Amino acid sequence: MTFARTFARLVAAGFGVGFVPAAAGTVASLVAVLTGAAMMMIWPPALPAASLLAIFGGFLCVRAARIEGDPGWVVIDEFAGQWLALLALAQPSPKALLAAFVLFRLLDIAKPGPVGWADRHHGALGIMADDVIAGIISAILLLAMQWAWPQLLV
Repeated sequence: MTFARTFARLVAAGFGVGFVPAAAGTVASLVAVLTGAAMMMIWPPALPAASLLAIFGGFLCVRAARIEGDPGWVVIDEFAGQWLALLALAQPSPKALLAAFVLFRLLDIAKPGPVGWADRHHGALGIMADDVIAGIISAILLLAMQWAWPQLLV
């Protein structure tokens, strides 16, 4: 295996997070929440940049690694989706982070509507798109929650 393909697999695995023995997607989402919260507190522009990098870099790495199906160790898509959900938060309070985590995981696991549609696609597009869509829907729901109940996620 070439260095480029090995590196692409490492990125696709969330720099090793995907190799945890159980619930790799949930663990990756939790790591994404923690790193996303750190970005929001240290330098807020880092989170949108990291989200875009995870989306496009993840797509390219999954393609470059020639990954078939959607193996459980590929978790760069969880990072991308979870970070997209976090973009909707006004601040990284514990309640807001928990809400973003729970909403994203529910949508990613249940795969309703467009999330399920994207999941049925093959290759890198299918691997990445369902989590990106779940992240966008989560962000919309979080924005609606903050608008309807401003003090709920503080």
